[in-house]
Amino acid sequence: MENTAPAPEWKETASAEIPEPKKKKNFIFPIILALALIVGGYYGYNAYTYGKTHEETDDAQIATNMAPVVSKIPGYIKEVRVKDNQLVHKGDTLIILDDKDQKMALQQALAGLQTAKSNVSTARAATNAASQNINTSTAAVNTANAQVEAAKVNVWKTTQDLNRYANLVKDHTITQQQYEQALAAKQAADKQLQVLIQQRNQVAQQTGVVNSQTAASSEQIGVASSVVKQREVDVENARLMLSYTVITAAQDGYVSKVPVQVGQFIQPGAQLFSLVKDSEKWVIANFKETQVSKMVEGQKVKIEIDAFPDHEFQGVISSFSPATGSSFSILPPDNASGNFVKVVQRLPVRVDFVNLDPAVAKKLRAGMNVKTEVILK
Repeated sequence: MENTAPAPEWKETASAEIPEPKKKKNFIFPIILALALIVGGYYGYNAYTYGKTHEETDDAQIATNMAPVVSKIPGYIKEVRVKDNQLVHKGDTLIILDDKDQKMALQQALAGLQTAKSNVSTARAATNAASQNINTSTAAVNTANAQVEAAKVNVWKTTQDLNRYANLVKDHTITQQQYEQALAAKQAADKQLQVLIQQRNQVAQQTGVVNSQTAASSEQIGVASSVVKQREVDVENARLMLSYTVITAAQDGYVSKVPVQVGQFIQPGAQLFSLVKDSEKWVIANFKETQVSKMVEGQKVKIEIDAFPDHEFQGVISSFSPATGSSFSILPPDNASGNFVKVVQRLPVRVDFVNLDPAVAKKLRAGMNVKTEVILK
């Protein structure tokens, strides 16, 4: 007999309400935000104070003296004695030009000088001969004057004798023959005086001609001497042109790329290549025009060179450019056009290195990028 127990009855009981736990406030975000504001404010304040006392730019490069190598005369290149990037010293031969034409010009100038000197010698000889002729003519004139004076005395004497004989012949003190002899002596004396006067005039005329010849000879000496000076200048100019056939280094430095070849014809004034001076270097920093109001010469500058990131260089402002960089461009801006757009200009500022290590200076090259920081106070 099955004994079945009755199933237990489940009674529903009202469950008690369980209170939800309270959420804790999250302070992480406010703390992070506060820290961010503090750090941002700190760096912002530092940036503000830094901007008040510093001006910086990375638009800067290393600069140095670069002398162009040019030829002063046209000609064909005979020899090239340098290579790319070669170190040369002042006076070293760089290029030699063909000098045949210059040597011929020098020989012609020397020949012209010799001819001019010969002309001077000839003119001086002619002047000396004319001077001797002057002395001879002067002596002849003096002799003629003395003879004329003697003839005048003789004329006076014969005139006195004739007058005295004329009175005596009237008294029949002397004979007619004696009177006629006195008359003949007087007439002979007159003719002799006329002849001597004519001879003296001729000698004086010849003396004038000789004087003119002497003056002409002296003038020829002056002209010939001037020609000599001109020929001497021609010789010096020819020698100068000959010296230009050898192109030498004007300073110590490194040769840039040498694009010229033997046999190439070059024109005077054309740049062949450049010679970079290695002993002096500085920085050209292009600051915005809004940055230079507080900058003055003598302020200290911190220099960072990209090629030497671990090395800090010191410098000082040396000078300011008299014009902006765009003013020196081939096509400067023309602000008279109607479509003008204002662009902030940059002013080149020269910064000289201070206590630059010579070993490091040798490694610096013109055009290297630089960052500069000017300490305003």
